[in-house]
Amino acid sequence: MKKRIIITGATGSIGKKLCNELIKNGNDITVFTRNPIKAKSALKGASEYIYWNYENIDEWKSYINESYAVIHLAGSSIAGKRWNANYKKLIYESRIISTRNLVNAIEEINHKPTVFISSSAVGYYGNAGNEKLTENSKNGNDFLSKVCNDWELEAAKVEKFNIRRVSIRTGIVLDKGSGALKKMLLPYKLFLGGPLGTGKQWFPWIHIDDLINIYLYALNNSSIDGAINASSPNPVTMKDFSKRLGKILHRPYFFNVPLLVLKIAFGEAAESIVASQRVFPEKLLISGFKFKFDMIEESLKDLLKSGDTN
Repeated sequence: MKKRIIITGATGSIGKKLCNELIKNGNDITVFTRNPIKAKSALKGASEYIYWNYENIDEWKSYINESYAVIHLAGSSIAGKRWNANYKKLIYESRIISTRNLVNAIEEINHKPTVFISSSAVGYYGNAGNEKLTENSKNGNDFLSKVCNDWELEAAKVEKFNIRRVSIRTGIVLDKGSGALKKMLLPYKLFLGGPLGTGKQWFPWIHIDDLINIYLYALNNSSIDGAINASSPNPVTMKDFSKRLGKILHRPYFFNVPLLVLKIAFGEAAESIVASQRVFPEKLLISGFKFKFDMIEESLKDLLKSGDTN
């Protein structure tokens, strides 16, 4: 059934793939974007491309009226720059204020959406060592944990309007052309690959195809609500991930990148990069969701097929 869907963050790597699937499935997509011309060029097939300044509700709230869903992916990149006070403020406000204002806009319209889906992150849990983390596990106490916790609290406010809310706590997304995997490939190509930090920390990964399917699953299944973990049911340690990646690339995998070096490059963000998060997608599995790629080796082989690693 054709659905009218509002989406923010549509020009990001996740957003583009999700929009393409939604459009392919016959949905009517309205993109909220800071640059409509650029978005129209980068993402074909949406019905409308609406200028979106998340602080000015009156400019865009009418477009939400009578929509079936709002999917909120927008937010400044966590690893986009070295963290300082100003960038941390941008990371926080681009998520919390934008979510708050989307909810405020929904409150003011007559015909409200059925479902509100907001991205979140496994950073919610902080550095949790070997603890098995389900959706019922407590949040951490670092900066990224606070961001994710406050982000989800703002999204949850739509529930008072009898709107189903889903916050997707996303793991480390493995995608050949972007994100963490793309950044990791260069050291391996230079024969300098290896674990970040000690390598003993848990690495909560997810294949991009499974993440897109999780968003579609959350959109179309009324039984899915609240926070859900979007990561493989089989997390691995950073050391094991590096070993398997090196073998697939036929490169060494024993050059550890010390935390001190990461701190020089990323500042405070380094602590989050090497945080240990043994995340388990309990709610998805109980609901019957099937992962296409649940093992790290088959996922890496799919993403790094012959000819893709040169």
